[in-house]
Amino acid sequence: MKITVTAKLKLRPTPEQKTALDAVTLAYRDAVNFTSGIAFTENKLSAGMRLQKVVYEDLREKFGLPSQMACNAPRQVAASYKALWTKCKDHHARQQWIQSVKPGYQPRPFQGFERPAKFISRTLTYNFGRDYSWKKDQQVSVQTLEGRQVMAYDGWNKHLELIRSGCEVGGAKLSYQKSKKQYFLLVSLEIDLPDPQPADHKNVVGVDVGQRFHAVVTDTRNRTTFFSGQQTNHKKEGFARVRQSLQRKGTRSATRRLIAFSGRERRFIADRNHSLASQILKTYPQAVIGLEDLKDIRTRTEGRSNPQASLKAKRARRRRSQWSFAELQTFLAYKASLAGSMAIGVDAQYTSQQCVKCGHTSKGNRPQAGLIFVCEVCGYQVHSDLLGARNVTLRALAVRQDWTATGALSVRPDVSSVEAKAERLQRYSELRWSSDTSPSLE
Repeated sequence: MKITVTAKLKLRPTPEQKTALDAVTLAYRDAVNFTSGIAFTENKLSAGMRLQKVVYEDLREKFGLPSQMACNAPRQVAASYKALWTKCKDHHARQQWIQSVKPGYQPRPFQGFERPAKFISRTLTYNFGRDYSWKKDQQVSVQTLEGRQVMAYDGWNKHLELIRSGCEVGGAKLSYQKSKKQYFLLVSLEIDLPDPQPADHKNVVGVDVGQRFHAVVTDTRNRTTFFSGQQTNHKKEGFARVRQSLQRKGTRSATRRLIAFSGRERRFIADRNHSLASQILKTYPQAVIGLEDLKDIRTRTEGRSNPQASLKAKRARRRRSQWSFAELQTFLAYKASLAGSMAIGVDAQYTSQQCVKCGHTSKGNRPQAGLIFVCEVCGYQVHSDLLGARNVTLRALAVRQDWTATGALSVRPDVSSVEAKAERLQRYSELRWSSDTSPSLE
C-alpha cells in the first residue's frame, strides 16, 4: 500500500537566489492569470491540452517561462475551470431539487463564472527531474527564469529521513509566505506500507463530528471520549468579532490586517484539527476508524440565507459555515495509515435518528433536535452525539466483517448505486448495540 505525504521544506536562498525566485514566481502568477483570461473568453475552457496549444507560445515569449512551466500553467488553469464546471453542475442539480420540493422557488444563478478566475498567491508547480532535483549535502536544485539555482533547505527530521532513504518523489510546489518573506518547497513523497489485514486491527472505532463536541469517539469495547469544542468555538467567536470590526472600517490598513488575521484563524483551526486527530489515534491505536461520508452536508443542512434572520440565527449559520469537519477527517485518514490504523467511510444517513437498541428510525427520536436521543418505540435514552458515534461504529464493524469474509475492502461507500445504498441502509437498521455494555444516561 502506498500513501502520499507532503514534506514542507524551508529553502535557504542567498539574496541573489531569492531575487531569482521572486522573478519566477511573479512571472508564473502573471502567466496563469493571462491564461485564465484566455480560458474565460474561450467559453471557460477546461481542457488542458487544448488550452496549452492556444497559450504556449505566448507564455514562452511574453513571460519568459521555461518549457515545462509553460505546460504546467495551462494545466493548472484548466484544472481550476474544471472544478468550477463541476461546482456549476452540482449547483444546478441542487437548485432543481429544491425547486421540485418547494414550488415557486426561484433558482439562484451560479456565481463562479461572472469573471475570469484570478490567481493571487505566488505559487508554482515543479516536476521532479525536470524542474527540481536533489543535490548532495541537503541541497535542492530548482528552476528559475535564469536557469537552475542550488540552495540548502531544512525540514522535519522524519521527512528529511524519507528523502535521504530514496523514497519515491512526485511533483512539488514552490510557495511564498508573505508574512515571513520566506519560500517553501512542498514536495510530494510516496511511502510504501504493508498491505493492511483484518487481523492487524483488533478494534473498531466510530467518530461522530459536530460543533458542540468537535468529535465524539467510541469503540466496540464501549470506551467513549468527548472532545469538547467550547474553547475553540469561543476563540473563533473572537476571530469573528475582530473580522467584523475590520470589515466595517474598510480602510487599506484594515484590509491588510484582515488578510493577516484570516491566515492566523486558518492556522489556528488547522492546528486544532491536527491535535484532535493525533489524540484520537493515540487513544484508540491500531483500529479501524469509521468516518461519516458528509459530502454536501452544508447544502443539506444550512438552507438559504435570510437577511432578516435574527442575530442568533446568523451566528448559528456562521458557526456551521466554519465547521471544518472535512479537514479533521482528512487529517485522521492520512495520520491513521502512518500510525498503524485505517480510516474508512460509512454512510451518514440517519446516524442521529436511528435507535441502536431497537432500530427504529425517526426525526421524532430527537425531541426539539436536542442533546438527548429518546427512542419513540423502546424509550432508549442516550446523548445524541454518542448515539451518532455508536451508529458509525456499528457500520464500520459491518465493513470490517465483510472485509474479513471476502478479503476485499472499500474505504468509501459506493454512492453511485441507489440499490446498493438502500441495501446497506437496510442492513444498518438491523444492527444492534448491546445494552449490557451501554452506560446509563446518568
